[in-house]
Amino acid sequence: MLLEEHLGRIDPDIGKIILSIAKGAVIVKGGFLRAGTSAGTQNASGETQLEMDKWADEVFFDGLKATGIVASAASEERDEAEMLSPSGRFSVTLDPLDGSSLMGIDLTVGTIVGIYRSNTPLRPGKEMVAAAYVLYGPLTVLVYTAGAGVHEFALMDDGHFLLQNENLTIGKERIYSPGALRKEYLPYHLRFIERLEAEGYKLRFCGSFVADVHQILHKGGVFTYPAFQGKPQGKLRLLFEANPMGFIVRSAGGRISDGARDILSIVPEKLHQRVPIYVGGAKEISIIEEEYMKEA
Repeated sequence: MLLEEHLGRIDPDIGKIILSIAKGAVIVKGGFLRAGTSAGTQNASGETQLEMDKWADEVFFDGLKATGIVASAASEERDEAEMLSPSGRFSVTLDPLDGSSLMGIDLTVGTIVGIYRSNTPLRPGKEMVAAAYVLYGPLTVLVYTAGAGVHEFALMDDGHFLLQNENLTIGKERIYSPGALRKEYLPYHLRFIERLEAEGYKLRFCGSFVADVHQILHKGGVFTYPAFQGKPQGKLRLLFEANPMGFIVRSAGGRISDGARDILSIVPEKLHQRVPIYVGGAKEISIIEEEYMKEA
């Protein structure tokens, strides 16, 4: 089944937005030969932007504006949310090229999208109506949920996305993907990692958030980029990374937490807010919350 057909099962407007992302992803995939050149600018989080980051951002924004139903969109690459269609009923969050620093050595990168039925994206993640990500790897795959089931599609030679897996559920393997330096771990997080290692979890970490969570979704375990010494809010962003990927993992039977609470319950205070992340199986999330509570 093609993506266009599958989207016919959900709200037509949400399907229209996801299809816009899919079309943008085809364009972005075709542009990787231009990757790697610094734009000489920084995004709102202070990270050096590549030309590909800025170009991909424009591709997706143009597509979202053309739908006519997106009131506003916010991107990791922009300081503020952009108004797109005054009569729109949705807002969209976008990390246009997650892991772009890896492109120079040809490792996997991705696109992350959150969709809200609101004119602003400053809403708790639990209010999302849909989320999606695109993984540009050996295959280009698009994974989406509209809140009921997680579905995976692969890009074919004709430019269409074909259904590969329907109603994905998080795997049961023991894998952990840990960000931050071990010497900077906080005590409760170190205990969490030591418990995983004692239970035989295998370390698998590639440095691309989309790719690491995609692996956890399929195989099981947990991805974490925690709070650490000097960075109590961690590194990753609530709106652009944590919420959409957490919404997808939760829809597949998993959980997402900042160590103490469900990340999807957090009311954002600002657009580029950071948050510690633990995302994966319910068992693994319960372990970190247990260790955190020992210090509460």
